[in-house]
Amino acid sequence: MKRFPFKTLAAAAAAWLVSMPAFADLNVGISLALTGPGSGLGIPMQKQFALFPKSIAGEKVNLIILDDATDPGKGVTNARRFLTEDKVDVIIGSCITATSAAMAPVIAEGKTVQLSGAPVGVPPGKDGWLFRLPQGFSVMAHPIVEHMKANGVKTLGFIGYTDAYGELWLKEITAQAEKDGIKVTAVERFARTDTSVTPQALKLVSANPDAILVVASGSGAAMPHKGIIERGYKGKVYQTHAAATPDLVRIGGKDVEGSYVVSGPAVIAEQLPDSHPSKKVAVDFVNKFEAANGVGSRNQFAGHAYDAAIVLEKAVPMAMKTAKPGTPEFRAALRDAIEGMGRTILSHGVMNWTKDDHWGYTNETGVLLKVVGGKFVVEK
Repeated sequence: MKRFPFKTLAAAAAAWLVSMPAFADLNVGISLALTGPGSGLGIPMQKQFALFPKSIAGEKVNLIILDDATDPGKGVTNARRFLTEDKVDVIIGSCITATSAAMAPVIAEGKTVQLSGAPVGVPPGKDGWLFRLPQGFSVMAHPIVEHMKANGVKTLGFIGYTDAYGELWLKEITAQAEKDGIKVTAVERFARTDTSVTPQALKLVSANPDAILVVASGSGAAMPHKGIIERGYKGKVYQTHAAATPDLVRIGGKDVEGSYVVSGPAVIAEQLPDSHPSKKVAVDFVNKFEAANGVGSRNQFAGHAYDAAIVLEKAVPMAMKTAKPGTPEFRAALRDAIEGMGRTILSHGVMNWTKDDHWGYTNETGVLLKVVGGKFVVEK
């Protein structure tokens, strides 16, 4: 039998390996508020990520989940680690607007796609790598203002976070409301870490607007709501999409009864008409999430994590036509694929990101809910 030198065999084996198709895991960095005041948003997302696909387009998916503790500085630290140590292909997070905003320039510098779990605004031209999974402020303000207009609201009070989430909502609701003859007559702010809003609530109740918009998130949305009701406010109270969680009614109790909350379609999937484009997908999200976490555990932010999988399952195969995961070429191709993937049905609405629009949703997306008997019911 003819024998071959070991070096020759080794060289032949190496050449064979080089000739094989290159396979690389898809590495996904995820930064969430798992502790701190934003944990009511981050923990449900973490639970949904436990149901994330194990592979996409034949590539193994590795999820690297870090706690940003509701701290923008920690979010930046996580982003830098994802880019420099973990060499991720895409970053998801955070679920907190201020944290996502702080992470955005770092991730953009690393030329990596960021799928934000929070509706974050950045300066014009600075969101080239940033895509939002939640609906934009203009899309979600639309059904609120339409409802106010239909119900004779002429004056509006505002109480919201001092951070980017609060300021962006104030800017949008003011513009849309005043366009429809509704005047914003009182504005109060508070920090996410505040445990009381007594002075702000007293000022709002004294101003006595026809309606008040509370701009807060998760469990933090109940405290200012209870504050104005406990001080005698009798008008209409509205909440934003970050409050469309079980925590609002669990903590708010009778004080949030009869209030209105704008939401994406995910949390009220079964109540959607069969004609709604998101019904099938939203019902699938709810069924799978509640099978794993219990009846009634559905959560708007968990829905964003579910939608992230839909986005990647559609965009990753498109990007892999250009390059394999783990390369700068793949990360650039993934951004191009997301911009070009066209009409995509998510649990939270119809998405159509483009090169010029990284918000993507349309005005038909927002659904106005009413709290009735401790449950969210679609407002007719």
